[in-house]
Amino acid sequence: MHAARLEDLNANRLLGVLSEADRRRLFPQMYVFDLAAGEALQRAGDRVEHSWFPLGASLASFCVQLGADEQIEVAIVGREGAVGGMVSNGGVPAFATAHVRAPGRFLRIKITALEQAKIDSVHLRYWFARYSDCLLAQVFQTAACNVKHTVLQRACKWLLATSERTESSEIEMTQEELAQLLGVGRPFVNKILGELRAEGCIETRRSRITILDRRKLLRASCGCTTAIESHFDTVLHGIYV
Repeated sequence: MHAARLEDLNANRLLGVLSEADRRRLFPQMYVFDLAAGEALQRAGDRVEHSWFPLGASLASFCVQLGADEQIEVAIVGREGAVGGMVSNGGVPAFATAHVRAPGRFLRIKITALEQAKIDSVHLRYWFARYSDCLLAQVFQTAACNVKHTVLQRACKWLLATSERTESSEIEMTQEELAQLLGVGRPFVNKILGELRAEGCIETRRSRITILDRRKLLRASCGCTTAIESHFDTVLHGIYV
């Protein structure tokens, strides 16, 4: 952990487009953390005390607990966004667990400091309210996607969304993790990945999935990622990845 520098904010697009004055309101209260995959940013039921901003190719994931041993991923957040207190303004129990999906740097700020900055700047208040709308839109789209679209379509969607945010064709993810993400058994995921390999869309190695043909994967996808991107671009004026 170390104190943030003003230029660190440029690695998160939600922060990088802010005015100089608004960024200077925030960065003295921010710290940079290097986090590994799987580390928790918030846990369901715990009081939300911090907001986290992924930097560069780092990636966070929201998961909802279903039963004792099952978690379903409902949203991913990269450098276009933030985790923690965006909707509730913090100070209340978190409903979803958020953890690091792709390792890297994250900016952290106390909710109380962020809320004071919003009080001081109406632009900050409106900007983060707009982002909250976009985050909810992603959750709404995911809910509809889980009901309407096939597991194959949803798998392609998540692979594309992860690749776009990390700017890499190689995704570090086990088949067990992908199965949990999609809410299906591992044998089902093995079958799906086999179909995508046969079509030349991907190749797989231990704990790694590599996208070989993005166009084929996009055609096999459900298109929900495109709908979310369009909403982000409309509401936040092109900051989406």
